Amino acid sequence: MENISEILKGVKSVAISGHVRPDGDCVGSCLGLYNYIIDNYKDIEPVVFLENVSGFSFLNGSDKVLNTASDKKFDLYVSLDTSNAERIGVMSEVYINAENTVNIDHHVSNTNFAKKNFVYGGRSSCAEVLFYLLDEDKISKNTAEALYTGMIHDSAVFKYQSTNKLTMNAAGSLMEKGIDFTSIIDNSFYAKSYRQTQILGRAMLESMLLLDGKVAVSVIDKDEMEFYQVDSSELSGIVEQLRLIEGVECAVFAYQIGNLEYKVSLRSKNYLDVNAVASYFGGGGHVRAAGATMQGTAHDVINNVVRKIADNI
Repeated sequence: MENISEILKGVKSVAISGHVRPDGDCVGSCLGLYNYIIDNYKDIEPVVFLENVSGFSFLNGSDKVLNTASDKKFDLYVSLDTSNAERIGVMSEVYINAENTVNIDHHVSNTNFAKKNFVYGGRSSCAEVLFYLLDEDKISKNTAEALYTGMIHDSAVFKYQSTNKLTMNAAGSLMEKGIDFTSIIDNSFYAKSYRQTQILGRAMLESMLLLDGKVAVSVIDKDEMEFYQVDSSELSGIVEQLRLIEGVECAVFAYQIGNLEYKVSLRSKNYLDVNAVASYFGGGGHVRAAGATMQGTAHDVINNVVRKIADNI
């Protein structure tokens, strides 16, 4: 793999961004690169653009993140954990205006949309891919905290099948930087607010088992999100809880993001390729974890997804 120093050669300004509704891997990767540049490239100005980093305020640089696009023309735009240009969302103006673009990712559905692409499908996380682009000796504690956060979030604390020797070697190296890895896992992955626990209970209470118990489904609409005073960032963990139900091969969790519009998350245990299912509806991701944005009523969305799962399960 090419080193980051080659990517940053001759660059004075870098825009760093990820996908819409950023998760832990997206935020960790973006702030990991930000801290690495701050620590080692004093002549480069990095700026992070992300919609929302709530829940990750413990990471250095989180207070510097910009939530809206800029009309500034950057020398380089680096996309992290983003499978296609459409997933950049409102930050696409920054991407379009940049002199050069780089795409660093781990999704098997990545479209290689940048001028230079470092896409390693099947790796545990974008943070892992980024780790191997960096000079290990130059990774500070701040950078290590961000990268480790990204890795645990997308691997479910090294549980998913994408975890391998490279993953654990990277994690071990980051732990040696002196990070409080126990607190990172407890406070950013497992810890839930009371409101999150309530909405999780609601989602599980109203869930359904379909296809002879092989598929668990739950839907949360906007009215329920408003009632429990939660936003989309506080719905993480619901689809994984559905997946853990005994006998379930595939979990489907959908939440409303607009009028007749739903974000659908898919997780599987052993054999179902949920990336194939999500890709059919214009989404994508990984073999065991994927998602898509779909139009229609909740009933239509779930029926269409389950029908496609039935063709593959």
